[in-house]
Amino acid sequence: MMVGIQIISAKIGRVSGHGLATNIRRHYPWPFLYGIVALLMFANTINIAADIAAMGAALKLLIGGSSQFYAVGFGLVSLLLQVFIPYKRYVRVLKWLTLVLLAYVGIMFAVQIPWGQVVRQTVWPHISWKPEYITMVVAIFGTTISPYLFFWQASQEVEDMEADPKVKTLLDAPNQARANFTRIKIDTMVGMGISNVIAFFIMLTTAGTLNMHGTTDIQSSAQAANALRPIAGEFAFWLFSAGIIGTGMLAVPVLAGSAAYAVAGTFRWRNSLAAKPETNKAFYSIITAATLLGVLICFAPIDPIKALFLSAVVNGVIAVPVMFIMMLMASHKEIMGAFVIHPGLRVLGWSCTIAMAFVVIGMLWGMFSA
Repeated sequence: MMVGIQIISAKIGRVSGHGLATNIRRHYPWPFLYGIVALLMFANTINIAADIAAMGAALKLLIGGSSQFYAVGFGLVSLLLQVFIPYKRYVRVLKWLTLVLLAYVGIMFAVQIPWGQVVRQTVWPHISWKPEYITMVVAIFGTTISPYLFFWQASQEVEDMEADPKVKTLLDAPNQARANFTRIKIDTMVGMGISNVIAFFIMLTTAGTLNMHGTTDIQSSAQAANALRPIAGEFAFWLFSAGIIGTGMLAVPVLAGSAAYAVAGTFRWRNSLAAKPETNKAFYSIITAATLLGVLICFAPIDPIKALFLSAVVNGVIAVPVMFIMMLMASHKEIMGAFVIHPGLRVLGWSCTIAMAFVVIGMLWGMFSA
């Protein structure tokens, strides 16, 4: 489902030459766009705050000191990199930084895993209709099939296109379609495949360490790392802590950037990470505001884990209307021309949308009927 919906978002950007927010503004009612973008800003800012707080706590575990001081440092470093490092150089750093995700796979080799039980419960998982269980499913959907990734991927296609003067929208240069669609398909399948493998190992190592030893109420990333230390050893502790910092540095610019793309597209502002800040002030002001607000929230008495969970649930809820409108756009000839999505991708995209809607409705039903 992730592959299907991300390919659709990439195709919308590559074919039309516009990001999702711009396409929604041009073809659909403005109240819908404003509502989606407002919720996206809320979820992304909370997510940024939780990530920065987690990074600060992780560095404190490794070297001591003040977690809030480190959080401010991480937030400012991330912001300065986004604003002052040229996009072509910065994006290469981000791509290599994804290798830090392998830290979560590495933890598996430091702990004992009951593989027979893992295989059985992977193929035939325990299912519950309790509201908290359904809410967790919404959160898992929301943190993987996330609206900010839709906005980011479509806008990155536009960024890459504008960076090369020889490249045009597929509406203007249909001869470029085959090569670009092949690239998008391979890139998305590899990226989403690795993403799912990493997510699986995060859940596997958590279940095989903390859950198996009775630790089921984690309030912070620091608590998780400290609980892991006596169970899995020093190596796993360091890998986990380093993984938090690396993934946070990877996530914050994507969260801030996707929010900026969405807001800029809504208000017809120029939006490009390749442009210099002085010529793109409104766009970079959104990146700055989202990141600094995230830093400020770190000083509030909030639980980073609950904040991450809340933002994941909000993302899961927002994803449904965004995916619905994306499916309409991907089949809209005025937007896609001759490149409306083929029946197979249409079935996959609508299946993903319906599955997301089903679990969100189930969660809301459970909340209101409790």
